[in-house]
Amino acid sequence: MSHGAFPKKQGLYDPHNEHDACGVGFVAHIKGRQSHAIVRQGLQILENLTHRGAVGADPLAGDGAGILIQIPDGFLREECAPLGIELPAPGRYAAGMMFLPRAAHVRAECEALIERVVAEEGQTLLGWRDVPTDSSGLGESVKAVEPLVRQLFIGCGETCPTQDDFERKLFVIRKMVENSVHESGWEGAENFYIPSLSSRTLVYKGMLLANQVDAYYQDLKDERMVSALALVHQRFSTNTFPSWDLAHPFRMIAHNGEINTVRGNVNWMSARRQSMASTLFGADLEKVWPLIAEGESDSACFDNALELLVAGGYSMAHAMMMLIPEAWTGNPLMDESRRAFYEYHAALMEPWDGPAAVAFTDGRQIGATLDRNGLRPARYLITDDDLVVMASEMGVLRIPSSKIVKKWRLQPGKMFLIDMEQGRIIDDGELKADLADSRPYREWLDKTQIHLKNLPANVNGSAGDASTLLDRQQAFGYTQEDIKLLMTPMAVAGQEAIGSMGSDSPVAVLSDKPKPLFNYFKQNFAQVTNPPIDPIREELVMSLVSLIGPRPNLLGLHSGGEHMRLEVSQPILTDKDLERIRTIETATDGAFRTRTLDICYPAAQGAAGMAPALEALCDAAEKAVQEGFNILILSDRSVSAEGIPIPALLATSAVHHHLVRAGLRTDSGLVVETGSAREVHHFAVLAGYGAEAINPYLAFETLAAVRGDLPEQLTEREISNRYIKGVGKGLLKVFSKMGISTYQSYCGAQIFDAVGLRSDFVEQYFTGTATTIEGVGIDEVAEEAVRWHRDAYGDNPIYLNALDVGGDYAFRIRGEDHMWTPDTIAKLQHATRANDARTYQDYSRLVNEQSDHLKTLRGLFEFKQDRQPVPLEEVEPARDIVKRFATGAMSFGSISWEAHTTLAIAVNRLGGKSNTGEGGEERSRFKPLENGDSMRSAIKQVASGRFGVTTEYLVNADDIQIKMAQGAKPGEGGQLPGHKVNEWIARVRHSTPGVGLISPPPHHDIYSIEDLAQLIHDLKNVNPNARVSVKLVSEVGVGTVAAGVSKAHADHVTIAGFDGGTGASPLTSIKHAGSPWETGLAETHQTLVLNKLRGRIAVQVDGGMRTGRDVVIGALLGADEFGFATAPLIVQGCIMMRKCHLNTCPVGVATQDEQLRKRFTGKPEHVVNYFFFVAEEVRQLMAQLGFRRFDDMIGRSDRLDMRKAIDHWKARGLDYSRILQMPNVPDAAVYNCETQDHGLDKALDNKLIEQAKPALERGEPVKIETPIMNVNRSVGAMLSGRVAERYGHEGLPEDSIYIKLNGVAGQSFGAWLAHGVTLELEGEGNDYVGKGLSGGRIVAYPPADCPIVAEENIIVGNTVLYGAISGECFFRGVAGERFAVRNSGASAVVEGVGDHGCEYMTGGVVVVLGETGRNFAAGMSGGIAYVLDPNGTFRDRCNMAMVDLEPVPEEDQALETLDHQGGDLETHGKVDIRSDMTRYDALRLRGLIEKHLRYTDSSLARTILDNWTEYLPRFVKVMPVDYRRALEQIKQSQNEAAQLAAVAGGK
Repeated sequence: MSHGAFPKKQGLYDPHNEHDACGVGFVAHIKGRQSHAIVRQGLQILENLTHRGAVGADPLAGDGAGILIQIPDGFLREECAPLGIELPAPGRYAAGMMFLPRAAHVRAECEALIERVVAEEGQTLLGWRDVPTDSSGLGESVKAVEPLVRQLFIGCGETCPTQDDFERKLFVIRKMVENSVHESGWEGAENFYIPSLSSRTLVYKGMLLANQVDAYYQDLKDERMVSALALVHQRFSTNTFPSWDLAHPFRMIAHNGEINTVRGNVNWMSARRQSMASTLFGADLEKVWPLIAEGESDSACFDNALELLVAGGYSMAHAMMMLIPEAWTGNPLMDESRRAFYEYHAALMEPWDGPAAVAFTDGRQIGATLDRNGLRPARYLITDDDLVVMASEMGVLRIPSSKIVKKWRLQPGKMFLIDMEQGRIIDDGELKADLADSRPYREWLDKTQIHLKNLPANVNGSAGDASTLLDRQQAFGYTQEDIKLLMTPMAVAGQEAIGSMGSDSPVAVLSDKPKPLFNYFKQNFAQVTNPPIDPIREELVMSLVSLIGPRPNLLGLHSGGEHMRLEVSQPILTDKDLERIRTIETATDGAFRTRTLDICYPAAQGAAGMAPALEALCDAAEKAVQEGFNILILSDRSVSAEGIPIPALLATSAVHHHLVRAGLRTDSGLVVETGSAREVHHFAVLAGYGAEAINPYLAFETLAAVRGDLPEQLTEREISNRYIKGVGKGLLKVFSKMGISTYQSYCGAQIFDAVGLRSDFVEQYFTGTATTIEGVGIDEVAEEAVRWHRDAYGDNPIYLNALDVGGDYAFRIRGEDHMWTPDTIAKLQHATRANDARTYQDYSRLVNEQSDHLKTLRGLFEFKQDRQPVPLEEVEPARDIVKRFATGAMSFGSISWEAHTTLAIAVNRLGGKSNTGEGGEERSRFKPLENGDSMRSAIKQVASGRFGVTTEYLVNADDIQIKMAQGAKPGEGGQLPGHKVNEWIARVRHSTPGVGLISPPPHHDIYSIEDLAQLIHDLKNVNPNARVSVKLVSEVGVGTVAAGVSKAHADHVTIAGFDGGTGASPLTSIKHAGSPWETGLAETHQTLVLNKLRGRIAVQVDGGMRTGRDVVIGALLGADEFGFATAPLIVQGCIMMRKCHLNTCPVGVATQDEQLRKRFTGKPEHVVNYFFFVAEEVRQLMAQLGFRRFDDMIGRSDRLDMRKAIDHWKARGLDYSRILQMPNVPDAAVYNCETQDHGLDKALDNKLIEQAKPALERGEPVKIETPIMNVNRSVGAMLSGRVAERYGHEGLPEDSIYIKLNGVAGQSFGAWLAHGVTLELEGEGNDYVGKGLSGGRIVAYPPADCPIVAEENIIVGNTVLYGAISGECFFRGVAGERFAVRNSGASAVVEGVGDHGCEYMTGGVVVVLGETGRNFAAGMSGGIAYVLDPNGTFRDRCNMAMVDLEPVPEEDQALETLDHQGGDLETHGKVDIRSDMTRYDALRLRGLIEKHLRYTDSSLARTILDNWTEYLPRFVKVMPVDYRRALEQIKQSQNEAAQLAAVAGGK
């Protein structure tokens, strides 16, 4: 079908950008007993996952739901008999589910094709059955694309002796039919699709809501419809365009997640075509191509790949381990044979990487696996009557707790399999051990694997000629800035340099200077639909390993140990490494043969010579591969006065794609020897377009030449090692911001957007990359190379002895153009301080008029003056327009108190909004000042660090902004170094002075779109009156993400340009990640209108907003509101020194230094003046354009045009027609004029608030008892919001509102629970229990009648206590991954945790009375943990980068005898054991375990306390190093203060 119902690509909307996420589940009988009850239970799971799906503009149109079951033989036999169809024995016939076009003639063509192919392939067509459907409950948008659903029955032919042979033949038939229909050109052919065709399974699915599946498919209600398994899926798509084929389950899988590397995976799959052969398929293999049709969803692509592997002879589990491998490279806990299995298969198949919980089945086995990082929830239970229920959350089926014998979860990288033929569950260990031992993988590796470092090196490689170094640097466009700002920091410190204040220079296509081709590519990054990874704290899942050379036959199951493989531990090659590859043939007895292809061409041919040179290069590459050369080196080392280099990126991608198209890419490796790569982004783009390894020879030469200027004396080898380390770190960060873990997955994955490249150029050389505004092609790219070559080898006196200055990162004379120049800064400051409108007009003219020097995409816009102007006095007044303005999200901590509060006062006077940024807000600011001003920021930001996000903070918001990404560094976290965390900032952020704070790259409660919907729901519960906003950064596809955000019920979305951002950021990110806001905003507006979702969400744009013209263009492209950050800072005195991250701001804006802050001269009046100047400029433009009301201007892109006759050698190729397209959707709102329905009226908290009235109104204690189900989400959040409104952060006295609940709690149980509220849960919790805990208490334990052993079963899900501020939790059982992540101050006792426990923790106490997973305490800078470690193995699972492990000393007895200060936690004599975390460990630990026993009746706690002296030595204390140092400094300061006071008192 291929998304038949999606609108065609139009404007900036492209159906390829669709994403989805979902709820997935299955129910199965271990012994394979079939029943109709299983089908009913599957449908019930679906209904109880409804909140994980979504509804768009049409309330009767879901995003898709379905069910996969075993072939119901009895039912089908009885249904077919009256139709004259006699079915053979089970297993000897197949049932196919068919979606057919409604048009009779096309349907007849499709059916005739199917019947012909079935006959040609030697099988028997038994007949057709019309599937009874009832569409009466479907939405109109769904009915419009509803297919005709029929079942097809095929009898097994004599050519298929076994059922597996038959299944393989059915796969071939289906691919032949699908590909023929796809290529037919028949009208309506896009509505053809085959949901399933199998002798084992049958799929019923469609564009349905969860509760419509059995209403639509009448078959499912029939008692004869029986199965031993039911696999179900509820979809949440970012868009609402109905498409029947994209519903899950697919033929073998239901997938909750996102495959980030899918573009590369699909490319590599098609590249294998020539090298693939199979004894099982034989000649049939050629019939399945193309295996994956262009435009399939990531899940459909994955399903096709899995089907091929299984049909090719792999077991399902084996195939899944190849596609989604565990993290094996850096895992010391993995046994050797399993590591050998993964290492061997790494050459066969690159990982399909990204967050994924995949349930899979072939009808005989059913199982599930989780990605290596554990980024999707998957819980399961087993009953005493052999039922297994697995789902994204627990509580989806009501099963009596007395029948449950096991409750557990899928763990990162683990697999769970039920074999119904064997009648048992096969666990991860047994399953993988069997597969790992089934072949001698280690032996094969020892025989075939060559590590590059072990090869002989005859020479060090060819050293360049020092006398021509400057010429060669200039030929590749090196600048002084490249060496000083980008390369030197990597050579000295082994990491990228940091900058700040965003980017205000033109994108490459607008620059008058030649730019590296790399600069036309913008890195993609994860936002909402999948999470970025932290490459530092979660390094254990990352890998830079690269395999160079040909790949073995993917389907050669029984061959092994024949195919040689070359491995490098990281992809940046020294000259010596490259020489090893060049001479590899003799060292490997001819197993590898290398050919070097020169990518330079004669300079005499000029720019016109590049295209023919590229063609010749591709032909030479193809010829070399056919001649048996299996490593190609693309080299530009021959650059000279006579030779111009083709840009290495262009050469690499052209050859890569040429070989992919020729089916030869997997026959050869691709290595690049280039002088052009010097910064992290360059290496990332080369990797993304197919380079398996890169030798940046000129970078090494350059660094060797500046060795004498470095701050420390280093050898050339040390310099190159540090530089390589810096590049490697940078690459990991680039992969991780897209949620990709390995170089192998990233290689060829093309995770980039092109900005300013022409479509035909991209299609030819960078096939599959998105480009939206056209731009330069091969001629201009060649011209850039020629200009550099001319500078290098010509006679321009400027370049005789020096490199170009550059000026990309800071304003330089004769450097790159900038928006903020000494002139524009001076004029803006003068205008706003003197309230001088004329000077503002001069400033505005300098910024707006870009006829000579283009700096922004909007500089090329012109207003259409084709309407009658209106009188200025009739235009909406400035006082109303300024209410649409907000200041940027700059935290107190990144800018000074004076700068932060001045902005807030100013915009509050205007009725606009200021933003807290991610650092919390001082509580005193919630109250107005005596003069009527207010320092309160109306927008409260919730970022990944959750610093200071208390319930009180949230209830004091007008808008709550979820920061998914920031313009300066999308996809990355941040860090506030300890020296910036003074006492004041630490108090506001609920942390410890002197201890650094880390913002993780992802929100750990947003791994998917349905997670975002949950967080929006949580925040709306806490503060129903605030708008909930989501901040995104512009990239291709941001519009579809914004549509998903709207469907997730956000009230507001911000689209930030890549060039914004005031905070500290790696220079690579400032320049190379994200796109200009003009494209992101236009795509967002167009996509929302197409979806009929625009009216229900306000759209704000920010990033480099400077003038009224910017505002008007933003409005015409679709923005309701506007964010300003840098300009107001300049108004306050900022002079763009770009030193914000160094705490040395000379004007007191971006510093915490008390002396420098005294230099701050900004006043609220200056900011007020600025915004009124902007608003008046807006009014004048509105009058000229004929608009009286601002709302009338929103989305009117027809009033914009692109400047004609552009006299610019690069920009003349730009085409804005896609930006300016207005969607034609009758009756669709085009600005925010509706409200979202958040479903708050259905919340359980409404009843709780009613029952808690005595406590809320009069402080009288209340006790409440109530049942709870998984559909009751965010329980306690709304109630806590009401507590905080009345009583602030202090809340009520302990246990004032005591609520006892029975059942399975929905997500976010106890979120932002206020002090004085206690939730006692007899049952279990799902994910996000206690997020943002603000003083409350949560207790959870299994039901009394449940026979499980509590400490061996799961009690709460993933990401528990995320961002908790204070309070306490006691969990009788095991918690999932990321327990207490970013905990600031809560205490918790739990009986076991998954991976990444106590990650990023900054305060509080965690006691773990059981096993932990891997990577415990990663990024933990504060707080303490006590872990029971009876076997002494905890150290292997703890990340020791920031913590020490200490024994817990027996102090209680000593204290008792010395000072009579012993006793339990409640009385604890005169010792305050909560404030001094360096001592009193045994007291603290025992007190918490006693509380745990009291609240949960834990048998484990009782055993420990009864045998205290025996158990105490088995505990390990986890103590962050910085935290101990900071606490000791604080204690020393307090002692000194006490001594001074004593001395003063003595006087």
